[in-house]
Amino acid sequence: QVQLVESGGGLVQPGGSLRLACVASGSIFTIYDMIWYRQAPGKQRELVARIYSGGITNYADSVKGRFTISRDNAKNTVYLQMNSLKPEDTAVYLCNLDVRPRAWSSRGDYWGRGIQVTVSS
Repeated sequence: QVQLVESGGGLVQPGGSLRLACVASGSIFTIYDMIWYRQAPGKQRELVARIYSGGITNYADSVKGRFTISRDNAKNTVYLQMNSLKPEDTAVYLCNLDVRPRAWSSRGDYWGRGIQVTVSS
């Protein structure tokens, strides 16, 4: 099985920065897309940023120019650098990875449990 663990969340003042990390462990042959989502209370889950296996990235309009997604394939880790944070960035952030656990197995969608980010003065 594949386990994902997020870290790096917390409370930060508006204008501050946080760096989230999501580490995958377990049976991993290949990781394809790596995605960060967020969900605020009473709102739908929103795709924040995606990084493809080749390194191409895309972002939600609301975070362009402020957030940067990156990956370290050797460490099975995806990062989200969040700068110039705003109160509206407050949400639970979840990582989602497209993983082939073994060479002969099918690709699957795996989720972390989420981590709270709160932007408040």
